[in-house]
Amino acid sequence: MLLRDIDDAQNLVSLFLKRADQGGEKPFLTSKIGGEWTSISHAETARQVCLMAEQLRSLGLRDGDRVVIVSENRPEWCIADLAIMAAGCITTPAYTTNTERDHSHILDDSGASAVIVSNSKLAKTLFPAIMQSGRANHVITIDAIASSQSGSFDMHGWDKMISGDAEKARQAVEQRMATIGRKDAACIIYTSGTSGAPRGVVQSHGAILCNVSGAAEIIAEDFGVKEERFLSFLPLSHAYEHTGGQFLPIGVGAEIWYSEGLEKLASNIEEARPTIMVVVPRLFEVLRARILKQVSKEGKFANYLMDSAISISQNAGKRGAKRLRDRPMDLLLERTLRPKIRQKFGGRLKAMVSGGAPLNPEVGYFFDAMGLTLLQGYGQTESGPVVSCNRPLVGLQMDSVGRPMRGVEVEIAEDGEILVRGELVMTEYWQRPIDTERTLKNGWLHTGDVGHLDDKGRIKITDRKKDIIVNDKGDNVAPQKLEGMLTLQPEISQAMVMGDKKPFMTALIVPDAEWALQWTTENDIRLDMAELHALPAFRSAVKAAIDRTNANLSVVEKVRKFEFADGPFTVDNDQMTPTLKIRRHEIRAIYQERMNALY
Repeated sequence: MLLRDIDDAQNLVSLFLKRADQGGEKPFLTSKIGGEWTSISHAETARQVCLMAEQLRSLGLRDGDRVVIVSENRPEWCIADLAIMAAGCITTPAYTTNTERDHSHILDDSGASAVIVSNSKLAKTLFPAIMQSGRANHVITIDAIASSQSGSFDMHGWDKMISGDAEKARQAVEQRMATIGRKDAACIIYTSGTSGAPRGVVQSHGAILCNVSGAAEIIAEDFGVKEERFLSFLPLSHAYEHTGGQFLPIGVGAEIWYSEGLEKLASNIEEARPTIMVVVPRLFEVLRARILKQVSKEGKFANYLMDSAISISQNAGKRGAKRLRDRPMDLLLERTLRPKIRQKFGGRLKAMVSGGAPLNPEVGYFFDAMGLTLLQGYGQTESGPVVSCNRPLVGLQMDSVGRPMRGVEVEIAEDGEILVRGELVMTEYWQRPIDTERTLKNGWLHTGDVGHLDDKGRIKITDRKKDIIVNDKGDNVAPQKLEGMLTLQPEISQAMVMGDKKPFMTALIVPDAEWALQWTTENDIRLDMAELHALPAFRSAVKAAIDRTNANLSVVEKVRKFEFADGPFTVDNDQMTPTLKIRRHEIRAIYQERMNALY
């Protein structure tokens, strides 16, 4: 019945309303208010969604209009998202870390008619972008924002947007939803492209429903669906959390609790006691470090148990099953170490699902050793976003990303590129027909990732054709954009940005020769590049140029550290192509060790 409801749903709003009717007065959305966990029921959420949808229509919004959401994770994010879709409009999420320029691009590119913003802090970068772009005639504020003059747009408070005749609003929404099908656009999620400017990925209702169906099948068959509770932590503006952390819980009739942020995540997990968490590898690495530190303080026996648990997990991963001789120690671990670790995760956790960036197999085996099921998935925004996921029933293999999910076809091209086909594939890149044609060919999504299928049909990724950097939190960063901005500075001639699977961006810098000559003349210093590279004053001058660039970049894009290259990138030393594009693999091979030392 659960999967049938998802498969039969014509759009995300209709599925939500059905689940809301089934849930009634049971808690649905829970967050901390004034230090206390406070819940909104399914019925109340549905009431607010329908009322807000009709208020959006009363503002003049029409079918297909884009509405931007700029907010931290909270119940109002979910309500706003569903209300936008219930109004027949298209949700356009934006990151809370966006700069004014980022907001301007999304507003201009999407042609947004309205914006929903949570608080005054986020409004500081958003409002100037709205005024500059001339987009968004209406701004809805979740929290009260003091403003003596709104300027080019009308402001509307949250309470006003959820007022009115609830029964009449519900009827209007149901009539409208009867005209919206699975092929219609649900949202436009912006992701960095190789050109540097974020591209809007148009996801249909069917694409997200296909993802929800595939993930729900895994939960149902491998774990059994009961009273599920998700803890929402990753940004809802990210496709992974939007689908996996919001619509999957809706699909399986689960509760959603909202974390207060990374600083309070550990305590939030213990208090919320989730059954499923959608996370990125970086979080696993942080939690692993904490656990290791805690156990190291508990004496030799605790450390012996930890080492034994990891050894058993790694051996089982290589062999495909646990050895008989490991069974006594495994039983001991179940009575000693593992219950303590599980309790730190609330004691009810069925699975943690890792996606957004590659997971180090060692980290996966560690959590498996602690008795916590960790499933690694694979996908991208253009595929709803989930393509595949490891499953306990098939056998967990930490160096794979599992079999394709229900309703997903995967083929490997002659050059090894992973191709994906199915309802989950995006409709298009918003207003970018050339990019769309380059990525979608004969119905197949060309992922830009290289890999193969193992003997059990699991995908193993070996490389990435595209140059997009994916940091350890799963954020996409276009290196060409950063490199282009760095080389606009007079002090910098060439730059290569790195940061794949790392916590921040670093840059390999080639100083501009003419600027360096001028600098040495003004400072009465001999021009010798090798000596200049070691000179603190010279490094400070180059760092100032990087800092100027950082001022116009989002948090995830900022270059935190840099190193000097030994010499210019040229065609003669094979560090540039004949068309003067840098050869990343060649440069990385020379400087990788040096760049890694920056972390």
